[in-house]
Amino acid sequence: MSAYLLNLAELGTIFALLSLSLNVLIGYGGIFSVAHAVFFGVGAYAGAQIALHLAPDVLLAALGGGLAAGVLSFALALPALRVRGEYFVVASLGLQMVATTVFTEAQGITGGYGGLVGIPPPSLFGLDISSPRLFLSVCIAILLAVMAGVHALMRGSFGRSLMAVRDSESAAEAFGKIVPILKTLAVVLGCIIAGAAGGLFALQMSFVNVESFTLDQSVLIMAMVIIGGVGTLLGPLLGTALLLLLPAALSFLPGIPPTELGAVQQGIYGLAMTLLMIFRPGGIAGRAEGRR
Repeated sequence: MSAYLLNLAELGTIFALLSLSLNVLIGYGGIFSVAHAVFFGVGAYAGAQIALHLAPDVLLAALGGGLAAGVLSFALALPALRVRGEYFVVASLGLQMVATTVFTEAQGITGGYGGLVGIPPPSLFGLDISSPRLFLSVCIAILLAVMAGVHALMRGSFGRSLMAVRDSESAAEAFGKIVPILKTLAVVLGCIIAGAAGGLFALQMSFVNVESFTLDQSVLIMAMVIIGGVGTLLGPLLGTALLLLLPAALSFLPGIPPTELGAVQQGIYGLAMTLLMIFRPGGIAGRAEGRR
């Protein structure tokens, strides 16, 4: 396998973990957020700082990134407790805009527009895993572990209660569910996973800056979840594969000028999403009639 394909597979695994984290909010909690790149960024900056000043250990960076994003997630959980539906989308949009400014201006922590450079090669328990195959294997193992954990949680009482809130908050409250706590736990869990993905991203790229954590990135992550299938375990993975592999595949097609590649991608994305919403609104892995 070429270095390019291995690099693409590493990135795909990290973004699969990221889209899986947003699916906890959207698919299982019914909480639509357009600020998920914020927590991805917090995890990436935390992981980068850990690698630069402590050790470039993969698990340490992932845990540190997840912890930092989890703490910040209360900034998103607080409006989640007070508003519903489209009002929460607006609140998360405000958080995304504020965070982008902070990432740009907090040069002592984030490096500003220049970002954080010179992140050391990744290791695991002191062993060098900078080889693309080794790093990919570790990322896949982390992804599978998180998938297994999310699957177990959503099949248990917490998951059933959370999906009851998703379907009808009023009905869930009538059956004695404590909606604010359930929504807070969903937000915190999703953001912790996003932060862990950010820590892996920092080690994979060896460089992070604000351009990877903008509103466009949040929208892309949401598209991965919706196209793949909300409320499903495999849907985010399928959506990630489609939206990451399509640009790579188009770049190899003859007859498409490099200057027109972006426009062609946008056209295909728009057509795919339109057809999907018409013929399969539940996403690729979801039910044809929707997620319920």
